[in-house]
Amino acid sequence: MVIGVPKEIKDSEFRVAMVPAGVEILTKAGHTVLIEAGAGRGTGISDEEYAQAGARIVPDARTVYTESDMVVKVKEPLPQEYPLIRPGQVIFTYFHFAADEGLTRAMIQSGAVCIAYETLQMDDGSLPLLIPMSEIAGRMAIQEGAKYLERPMEGRGILLSGVPGVRPAHVVVLGGGVAGTNAAKIAAGIGANVTVLDINTARLRVLEDILPKNVDTLMSNAYNIREELRRADLVIGAALRPGARAPILIPREMLSLMKQGAVIVDISIDQGGIAETSKPTTHSHPVYTVDGIVHYCVTNMPGAVPGTSTYALTNETTRWVLELANLGWKEAARKHRPLQHALNVVEGKVTYAAIAELFGTPYTPVEAVL
Repeated sequence: MVIGVPKEIKDSEFRVAMVPAGVEILTKAGHTVLIEAGAGRGTGISDEEYAQAGARIVPDARTVYTESDMVVKVKEPLPQEYPLIRPGQVIFTYFHFAADEGLTRAMIQSGAVCIAYETLQMDDGSLPLLIPMSEIAGRMAIQEGAKYLERPMEGRGILLSGVPGVRPAHVVVLGGGVAGTNAAKIAAGIGANVTVLDINTARLRVLEDILPKNVDTLMSNAYNIREELRRADLVIGAALRPGARAPILIPREMLSLMKQGAVIVDISIDQGGIAETSKPTTHSHPVYTVDGIVHYCVTNMPGAVPGTSTYALTNETTRWVLELANLGWKEAARKHRPLQHALNVVEGKVTYAAIAELFGTPYTPVEAVL
């Protein structure tokens, strides 16, 4: 199989979908790997390193898409890439379809086989291709929140840790999954007072055991969210519904409960965001203010730390790229149930129920395309 890796073109996206180690694994298995010139530059990987590992360096994205049976990316295709995608071609990347109806309909029209990292789900319910980026985004959320709480950034002018004689900041984490847990861990380590809210009491019991004593757990409901927002200096949005739109936990009227200059870091923005006032931003222009509340809603937070995130991602994806290349997408999905969950749009058919329901498109069970 010919596997292509284009350069990412999303704003300030410095990750790359394959590292030289992955190229070596694939080429030794008899596959051809095409790398667009400069694709690894943001991560610090040169074309020469890819070539030494066995890749063929090609001049542009058009060549990658034209010659590849499978295109492996980090982020969703952007509109300028849509015309390059052809029927039957496998696109393996983070799609986050629930946050983008235009992308969804474009991929339906393309006839491609769209396999989404974020919905590749193991039998125990874990999401192995989402976990490493959630870990990074959760940890980054605290450092970004701390920065935008500074007064020159229009925040409250609060130091998360406080100092002797001055209270630390209060951090509210909405969602106790991987991202939320990592955010709580870093915030607590800095010295903030932290409350984690989740709808799963079993998960709250786990968090009570593993997190330090300056972290409280609380059942997530509208009443408790309102009460916590009154106290919050920094709110982390980390609620997840796999493959579906994130729940709106902060309607606009709740912003009036918050302190002026408080910050919301909405990690869930990839799936639509947990605040009604959340809208996607970029690393170039990461924040905006609504009703005196600073919103940080960057959709590719780990893209800013590619020296960590590229390797964390490809540690997990390479195995699946190899399976898809060795067996073809259909046989690989028949053999590996997690890949069945990852099939979102297949040759014009929506095979992920939550997406079909959200956008009112016909739903085709994945079994019907296998």
